[in-house]
Amino acid sequence: MASAAIFSSLRRRRSPSVEAFLAPVDLPNTALLETLRAVSGELISSFSADNKMLPFFQRKNSRSLIRKIQVLSVLLDSFREMGLSKMASTVLLCFKELYLLLYRSKILLDYIKYSSKLWLLLQNQSISGHFHDLSQEISTLLDVFPIEVNLSKDVNEQVELLREQSRKSKLMIDKHDDSLRLKLYYYLNEFEDGRIPDPNELRSFLVEKLAICDAKSCRIEIEFLEEQIVSHDGDIEPTAPILNGFVALMRYSRFLLFRFENDEGEFEWKHKKNKKGLITREIADTFVTIPKDFCCPISLDLMRDPVTVSTGQTYDRESISRWMEEGHLTCPKTGQMLDHTHLVPNRALRNLITQWCMALGIPHDTPESSVSSVESFVAGSPSKAAIEASKATASLLVQQLANGTQSAKTVAAREIRLLAKTGRENRACIAEAGAIPHLKTLLMSADAFAQENSVTALLNLSIYDKNKCQIMNVEGCLGSIARVLRVGHTIEARENAAATLFSLSSVHEYKKRIAEEDGTVEALSTLLKEGTRRGKKDAVMALFNLSTHSENCARMIESGAITALVGALGNEDVSEEAAVALALIVRQPIGAEAVGNEEMAVLGLIGMMRCGTPRGKENAVAALLELCRSGGAAAMERVFKAPALASLLQSLLFTGTKRARRKAASLARVFQRCEKASLHFGGLGVGYAYAGNSAADRDTSFAGDVSVPLSISVPVL
Repeated sequence: MASAAIFSSLRRRRSPSVEAFLAPVDLPNTALLETLRAVSGELISSFSADNKMLPFFQRKNSRSLIRKIQVLSVLLDSFREMGLSKMASTVLLCFKELYLLLYRSKILLDYIKYSSKLWLLLQNQSISGHFHDLSQEISTLLDVFPIEVNLSKDVNEQVELLREQSRKSKLMIDKHDDSLRLKLYYYLNEFEDGRIPDPNELRSFLVEKLAICDAKSCRIEIEFLEEQIVSHDGDIEPTAPILNGFVALMRYSRFLLFRFENDEGEFEWKHKKNKKGLITREIADTFVTIPKDFCCPISLDLMRDPVTVSTGQTYDRESISRWMEEGHLTCPKTGQMLDHTHLVPNRALRNLITQWCMALGIPHDTPESSVSSVESFVAGSPSKAAIEASKATASLLVQQLANGTQSAKTVAAREIRLLAKTGRENRACIAEAGAIPHLKTLLMSADAFAQENSVTALLNLSIYDKNKCQIMNVEGCLGSIARVLRVGHTIEARENAAATLFSLSSVHEYKKRIAEEDGTVEALSTLLKEGTRRGKKDAVMALFNLSTHSENCARMIESGAITALVGALGNEDVSEEAAVALALIVRQPIGAEAVGNEEMAVLGLIGMMRCGTPRGKENAVAALLELCRSGGAAAMERVFKAPALASLLQSLLFTGTKRARRKAASLARVFQRCEKASLHFGGLGVGYAYAGNSAADRDTSFAGDVSVPLSISVPVL
């Protein structure tokens, strides 16, 4: 039950902000006294009892703290009148401690003022503990504070009274606030027990008790709770699953109570960034570059607990577990089906990562110091209340998609997009509610925002493998997605359509259907040549998936995909993906001939052998080898006339991956035979020389040796 997550500790576990401990204290004596007076005056004026800006919750604790600060302000005024020359050194030391205490008080009051109402209710007991701690610290400070005989009798009496009150103060939890907190858990428990809360009661609670009166207020509450889940990184009470339940409750309440009225934050939702992730990435880039082999291909972060899946690829346990839980049955890196879901710890790599972290002084938790993967995975799973609330929300959203106004449909599509961003359960319940046919209709909307949100919603839904079948089975849905790719209103819509096709094409049975859809391959090729960085990435990965189906080769040649992939070899952002797609295409004679006819193909692949990553070099040499086999004499001659080929092959034979060395050895043997044949027959042609190669030199294992260079997980937008 959700109520089991009620706090067990009333003491604070962490300060609301580290700023409270970073306040400067190295001020001259005169400046210190004036700063103390300024800070105390600001707090009194901003949070006095008659001020309308007093926090919505924690009012009693806030008033009590402000009254204490008012007495301290009187004390500071008295010292100012006395002059600094008459102060004892112990007084100045106490002033420095008082500076920290006032600064912490300001941080706490600001924290309450700018936090969401639901968060304050959920943290009611913990925040009350913060106030009690400050009261105890005031008592301790006054116990050691030297009371000057020069102070007036009235001031001395006020300070003495404050000392006694602070010493005797007890933890004060506002009963009214706590009753609201318990009522909030009651509504969550209703969903957990499979019941939908009474709409009138819910409206009364949110509107009258919490003053959450419109869609914008709901949005603010949702955003704040989601930020807390991300910023606390799992170390939070209530736990993340419980908080996700409250997020789902508020999302449901928003559409139930305030229908689909728009709010000013529409475009803020669209462009919202994860500030924590950006800051973390900037810090990491500034101080140290993590070796690529130490990074998880899914999260791109340093692996804590590397594990190997059945395909031989290594991932961080948390990332690959989440991938599997979302319903994926393929290896994210290679696209191959997983024979089983057993994860084998990669202890050798883990030891290397640990040693590297120790050498650089980087904190690194070992798996033994954390909960087991199963326990951590269950802890991160959504609660039943969150699932039930999401189902109820999905039902409301689909009703609006079906019967709402154009504006309401746009808002509903946006909300489905956001709801489908995370969690297999959310994606499943949205599809079960019947959203996909209505999203397909909205793809044809003249409203650019509606179109972009509907195609992105389909992208997010398609990440769940069972939804792929539903999308493909809706009549006209694939064609509508392809149309958005060709003539979408915005570049974002076209890019997300390409990403959707990439996601759908991960199922082998759909690859041919997608390639045969009118204009799809042409549009992907155009996006690869002219799109943004992300658009090119989406396009090349979709083309790669399509190239893995043998019957798509001719279609890709006709549509200009070969030319686009060859051109992409010169773009470092997509060159590796383009190389692996070409390595697959040249396996077929018509593909090898088409690639061989591209003048820049050989130079591009040679460039990849020279400057690419190990996997890029591996795919480049594999493509060149197959080009020599099936591309004809002209293609072979172009390969062997390429500058520095011999030295590049020699380098790969010593430094390449196991597969790259095998491919390089085969290509080197062909190269040597061609040189001998040219001398013996007076240059009659390299094709004649290669025609006599033995079967042993043909390295027929090529089909299983194509290496996908990067993670091909579908982005959630």
